[in-house]
Amino acid sequence: MVAEDQGLGGVRIPENRGQGYAAMIEATGISKNYGSIQALKGVSFSIPDQQIVGLLGHNGAGKTTLLKVLTGYLQPSAGKARIEGIDVTEEPLRVQAQIGYLPENAPLYPDMLVQEYLQMMAELREIPESERNRLISEAVRRTGVEHHLVRPIGQLSKGYRQRVGLAQAILHRPKVLILDEPTSGLDPSQIVEIRELIKELAASSTVLLSTHILSEVELTCERVLIIVNGEVTTDAALAQLRSGHGAVVAVDREATEVEQALGKIEGVTSVKKTNGRGEDGFVAYRVEGESAELCPAIHDVVREKGWRIAELRPDVRTLESVFRGVAERAAASAAAKKSAGGAA
Repeated sequence: MVAEDQGLGGVRIPENRGQGYAAMIEATGISKNYGSIQALKGVSFSIPDQQIVGLLGHNGAGKTTLLKVLTGYLQPSAGKARIEGIDVTEEPLRVQAQIGYLPENAPLYPDMLVQEYLQMMAELREIPESERNRLISEAVRRTGVEHHLVRPIGQLSKGYRQRVGLAQAILHRPKVLILDEPTSGLDPSQIVEIRELIKELAASSTVLLSTHILSEVELTCERVLIIVNGEVTTDAALAQLRSGHGAVVAVDREATEVEQALGKIEGVTSVKKTNGRGEDGFVAYRVEGESAELCPAIHDVVREKGWRIAELRPDVRTLESVFRGVAERAAASAAAKKSAGGAA
């Protein structure tokens, strides 16, 4: 028995496939090799319905390769990718019928008029003729290209070409949106508009957004995946990453054995000097721990030692500092492995 999904223009999906599945996007142990180069190394995660997830990583970290595997444009060397329970490798056309994909370089035809291109994409998506004009008009309005419909795509600015690419991605009202650098080439006002559009689309779609612009993730996403050297090193809610488990305290530079005293606090994992407040006679320390409630215990130590204090606060981290810390730890780990290999 099968059920017809009218929103996909007659694509027929078995009732027990892609219906009520817990994870809209699921990766299980995905690896991808290009000869001797391993671009992805056992990547695993799952994304539920109507969540906006940011995928972060340096150039060459494996972000675009991962997106191409999830959308069926590349075959994984190992592992499984599923979209709403459907195996991407086994049934790529079924998966691609349900996703909207905007690659970093949108596949546009410069000689075509905008409206011709969108009509062609609607036909390729097998959107019924009775629905075609309405859905094209909706995508055009949402992406703000209504005044450029009769212009050749090649004459548009990079920002408007990006908007046309986004219009084709949302044309068929996909359940899953996979966007690779969607705000590339847009001016500040256009970025704000696209950001709001992505949030609006998340009311009915799951969104995986790859970008190198950290502020876009902070303002758009609920959750962050950080990929380093082909491995997912961080998978957490944005609020959790920001809160951190630490505190900053600035004490009189004449205080002695500060790091040792703070390091003895229960749950503290590290104490490091920072660059803060050195100019006014105080030295700042960042205290990391297993709990975010470190300030009361630090205050007790400061009072017991009789140190003068200039500052004591929870360490509220930015996404930039989190990303930098992840990258630094990965670089240190890689260096240690290389050193160990050379020694062997």
